[in-house]
Amino acid sequence: MRRLAFVATCLAPLAALAGNAAKPVQLIEELPTLNCLGVRWLVAGDDNRNARVQVAYRKVAQSEWRKALDLFRVDPAGMRQAVQPPPGHFLFAGSVFGLDENTEYDLKLSLHDPDGGDAEQTLKLRTWAEPKLPEGGQRIDVNPGELEAALKRARPGDILAIRKGVHKGTFRPPDGEPGRPVALVGEQGAVLDGEGKANCIAAPGSHHIMLVGLAFRNAKWALNFNASSHITIRRCTITDCTYGFVATGNAAQIERILIADSTMKGPATWPRTKGIEDARAIQLSGQGHVVCHNRISGYADAIDTFSTYPCAAIDFYRNDISECTDDGIEMDYSEHNTRCFENRLTNVFQGISLQPIHGGPVYIFRNALYNVALETFKMHNAPSGALLFHNTSVKQGIPLVLWTSQPVTNFVMRNNLFLGTSANYAYETTAPMRDCDFDYDGFGGIWKCFLKWNNTRYATLQEARQNSPVYKHAVAVTPERAFASGLQPPTEPKTQFEPNLNDLRLKESSEAVDAGCLLPNVNDGFAGSAPDLGAHELGQPLPHYGPRPPAH
Repeated sequence: MRRLAFVATCLAPLAALAGNAAKPVQLIEELPTLNCLGVRWLVAGDDNRNARVQVAYRKVAQSEWRKALDLFRVDPAGMRQAVQPPPGHFLFAGSVFGLDENTEYDLKLSLHDPDGGDAEQTLKLRTWAEPKLPEGGQRIDVNPGELEAALKRARPGDILAIRKGVHKGTFRPPDGEPGRPVALVGEQGAVLDGEGKANCIAAPGSHHIMLVGLAFRNAKWALNFNASSHITIRRCTITDCTYGFVATGNAAQIERILIADSTMKGPATWPRTKGIEDARAIQLSGQGHVVCHNRISGYADAIDTFSTYPCAAIDFYRNDISECTDDGIEMDYSEHNTRCFENRLTNVFQGISLQPIHGGPVYIFRNALYNVALETFKMHNAPSGALLFHNTSVKQGIPLVLWTSQPVTNFVMRNNLFLGTSANYAYETTAPMRDCDFDYDGFGGIWKCFLKWNNTRYATLQEARQNSPVYKHAVAVTPERAFASGLQPPTEPKTQFEPNLNDLRLKESSEAVDAGCLLPNVNDGFAGSAPDLGAHELGQPLPHYGPRPPAH
């Protein structure tokens, strides 16, 4: 895949192309994931910043195009210096969501500029296919005490059938090959015990390995796959480990990690009593990853992106997360086209972290958060470039808050729902908010003043609509009649709520119904006169959070 750093370096002599007319320069394809595609388009000129890139998509066999969100204009100052475009150039980037696995799509990008330079590009891109167990290799039965020897015998395409019992030690599976991974498949009751050492699996720099149906316990790191690629973890269980899965280090080598349908239970307990604990379930960087349908509880953070680069084209979705004493999910250090959607978070100190974001876009949408102790979205350390759509957050106290002195740049919020109990504000931000576009969100609770934005206070929702630079279409939502389940904001954040209580589907009489705006490819299937606010459209079933049935 072509890297933007390479593009920027090669095109530095073209800086003289600057002007108001846009000129397309370089199109960069992200590594596809199972259900999403992403691109970046480097454009010269457009000094007056009035160009846009429209996106349409279709399956290759179909004739009708469907609209997606426009590509996002990335603020060059928000990007890491090593990958910033040369002077006189802008980067547009964006994703298409909700696609079918292993399917070829046409992606049409239309650059429009009133000053001239219109252009159109059509790409053929295929979504990733979920890795499957190999066929045609040998099957090696492994009893307790035999795993080390069996790993030495294994070759690409082999399946090691791990028998019931405790397999003690630290192990390194051999590398597989494309289409022929080495697979360790556990029968029920197969346990790998790290004996209190550093790792259960220590396999940095490895590739094409599958771990399926195994239990890991009793180590600091259950699974160490730093600087590795093409790693699949499916239907595994991790307990009694400080860290669950780690893949950081040389991120240029880290590609194609899938962690799905697994359960990870860490050492942290709710409520938070120890500050930020040294316990994380999943940490990774690189690109082309999917972390989905996992049940994660009892860590400081459940899922984190990490500060090694690149950090792009990563999806976290439909995970069931609870009892996190720092951040439920961290998108920290993301660069572009990382996506966090349809997750359920219950009993988390901070909700979803974006500190920092390096240009974006980072997409945060349709997440359901209940009992957030502090900030729903942690936008610290001068982040730049995120889009937050259709999230629901229900908490004690202030509905939405951001306490930091560092600026937030180039953020967009639409169709979110924030409910609290009582506070000085409905939304208070102490950060300098730069080039941020917030609107169509709903707020519920009792507050003395509606909004504090760039050190200006707006006493009422109506005053904010009329006089503030944001929230021209904000909505007041009554918490007592917001949800069909009857769920109310928590009165005590130290209470540990069961995740299944986190049912934030709307009640038909709620003010949040039909109060949103249209977002192509995000809320196309809405019912009623307009999209609803929050994570769930009225009448739709809940997503399947956490591990799916074994038939999947």
